[in-house]
Amino acid sequence: MSETARDTGSDMVELRVPADPAYLTVVRTASAGLAARLDLTLDEIEDLRIAVDEACTLLLGPSPGGDLTATFRLGDGTLEVEVRGPARELPERSSFAWAVLEALVGEVFTGTSADGAWIVLRHSRSSGSPGGLTTGLG
Repeated sequence: MSETARDTGSDMVELRVPADPAYLTVVRTASAGLAARLDLTLDEIEDLRIAVDEACTLLLGPSPGGDLTATFRLGDGTLEVEVRGPARELPERSSFAWAVLEALVGEVFTGTSADGAWIVLRHSRSSGSPGGLTTGLG
């Protein structure tokens, strides 16, 4: 656990896997297990699992190689998942993938760097609404 996570009373888990679709099941499983610690509904846990899977898929890049890193921060009823991958650019915001992400989590933030792209998904227990999660865009 990092000093930042310790100071804020939150837990941090970092998972690094090869940037290969065969390893996405590991990240999905970790997402569901960590989301369950927040006492979310089964539907909310499944929504987060799907959103993390979609984010990872967007970040794999066009050719094999590199790592996919998922950092999970849990604290005060909030789960934040930051996924970094070798993809140099992200699809247009109007794509189906973005529609899925925005429909499944409370907040979505994105960016690119020299090392690749990143997506942050954030969900709070209080941000859930009947029939699904509320959406937001950062």
